[in-house]
Amino acid sequence: MQILPTLDEKDVHVLLLDPAGPAHSRVHELLRREGMDVVCRQSAEMMLEVLEARCRINQVDMVICCTLQKGMSAGQFVRRAKATPAMQGVPVLMLTEDVSSRVELDCFESGADAYLSSSAHSDLLLLRIRTLLHLAEEKRQLHPQWHMRRARVVIVRAPDDETLLDFWNDPSIMDHENSRDGTEEAGLGELLWRDGHTVTSVARSSDLLNGGWLTGPDGPDCIVLEDIQDNETDLAFCRLLDQRRQALREQGGTPFRILCIIQAARFRGESCVAFLEAGLEDLVPSDMTPMVLALRIRAMVRRRRENEAFHQREMERQQSALALEAAQAQASLAEALARANKELAKANEELVQTQARLVQTAKMASLGELVAGIAHEINNPLAFTLGHADTIERCLHWMDTVVQDEDGQTRIRRARDRLAAMKTGLGRIRDLVVRLRRFSRLEEGEWRMVDVGEAIETGLALVRHRLGRSIAVDCQLEAPRQLVCQETLFHQAVMNLIANAADALNDMRREGQKHHDGLIRIATRLYDDVYEITVSDNGPGIKESIRPWIFDPFFTTKAQGEGTGLGLSIVHGIVQAHGGTIDVTDACEAGDGCQKDGQTNGGRGAYFVIRLPVHETAEGWAVREPERHRAQEEVKTA
Repeated sequence: MQILPTLDEKDVHVLLLDPAGPAHSRVHELLRREGMDVVCRQSAEMMLEVLEARCRINQVDMVICCTLQKGMSAGQFVRRAKATPAMQGVPVLMLTEDVSSRVELDCFESGADAYLSSSAHSDLLLLRIRTLLHLAEEKRQLHPQWHMRRARVVIVRAPDDETLLDFWNDPSIMDHENSRDGTEEAGLGELLWRDGHTVTSVARSSDLLNGGWLTGPDGPDCIVLEDIQDNETDLAFCRLLDQRRQALREQGGTPFRILCIIQAARFRGESCVAFLEAGLEDLVPSDMTPMVLALRIRAMVRRRRENEAFHQREMERQQSALALEAAQAQASLAEALARANKELAKANEELVQTQARLVQTAKMASLGELVAGIAHEINNPLAFTLGHADTIERCLHWMDTVVQDEDGQTRIRRARDRLAAMKTGLGRIRDLVVRLRRFSRLEEGEWRMVDVGEAIETGLALVRHRLGRSIAVDCQLEAPRQLVCQETLFHQAVMNLIANAADALNDMRREGQKHHDGLIRIATRLYDDVYEITVSDNGPGIKESIRPWIFDPFFTTKAQGEGTGLGLSIVHGIVQAHGGTIDVTDACEAGDGCQKDGQTNGGRGAYFVIRLPVHETAEGWAVREPERHRAQEEVKTA
């Protein structure tokens, strides 16, 4: 039968105090079958040693105590165990053969959480154990544990009266008829020690009232005064002791308790008003048995500790209230600060973007001038070189008619082949110069009809040196080739995406994947008034953790000195200027073909997709210009 199955009983550590021992204990066998970690001892003294060691490593979840026949009683063991700070939240179950109300009272008075007949059914015993474990777990979660220190009792004896010390340890003083069980008699000191108290005995003097030991964190919980007389000296000592206690109360602390032992004849035959007026809280006769006296001290200590715990919780409540009030007072300021921070962050972002655009504008202006100058310088020698090549070709044609021998004809054919190869190379240089001159004349604000295929080819020509022989480019242009937009959309945006893909693939080869065949795919398509441009590769891809920042200005993953961090930011700005969006994901997630082609050697691949809102005009498809461009056109028209 499984009861309360949600508890992980493999991690439950139980200490079992059973005189029968582990070999003959029914409870030990039952808990072991349920998978619990059980440590069983036959005597309370041995179990206290185990308890102290287990508490240090936090391996006590429950204590089960059976009725003991000799030595320390079960109630004394429970009181001693509960005095350990680490045991404050640990449940204690007492098993006894006597289920009378007197035993029940002693059980709960000792600090046990529940008691049960030792002959109860196994299912009932398991139910009670698991219930106590669950309640203890809920208590630990809902109420943080307030660790208590060991209670301290200070015995103040009369000056130079060493005979009174026998009262604390002489078992012959104990009343045998009042003993609740047949255990060996013990003195009051041993009884208090079994309850877990720290007991100190000192001689009475005025020096005891000095110093901070009465009001410090390790101060006494109860002070027991022996053999107090109604003379002025003893009463003055009691008044001074009460003044120290009142001072502790005024400081916000919990005052200690005072119990006085006076002669039995005076206690019963004379008035004790003078003692009570001196500040004493409780009076007992000197012939009271140690066991009863220990019960009185225990009750006083418990009340003092309960008041101390209540005071601690009240202080925590007041601190929480003050913290809540401070939080509420700062709520409006925090909200205003949040708005200010948001506005400041927006302004800072705009400033960074403006700075990036200015840097790029200056860069492009300088680059345009440089490209125009280089194109001009190359074009001049290129023109007469091509002219001379034509002259040489005519000369070779004339020589072909003049030279008739076979060796001369062979040399002429070889010269013609070299000249054709030379003219092919010069033609490529001429095409590159044309593209450079076209690139240098770009104007960002000019909207015109752009040949998408030609613009992409121009961008590829400018980054051809990065591609090399190991990177192939596949273009699938399904959308209309003519599109009204800014030429920078393809010359800069697409070119930057291709350059980034080439750099990523080259980095893979440098890192050891030399046999990886790089592939970059450029595709366009038109659907639902959306002109989509995609650039993907079969490289390492972009980590998902950095994707939110890749379009921020100056953000780069390249080594220092290898990148400015402006490429993707410029792409993002150009796309936004066209009223579109740009997104990035893994090529494998997008289902791109270039990832499938390189999935055995490559990485996840990067997949950039640009989506532009378009509409059909009389001239063809055109990008819908943002509102600011429309406003400018309306102003010009007006």
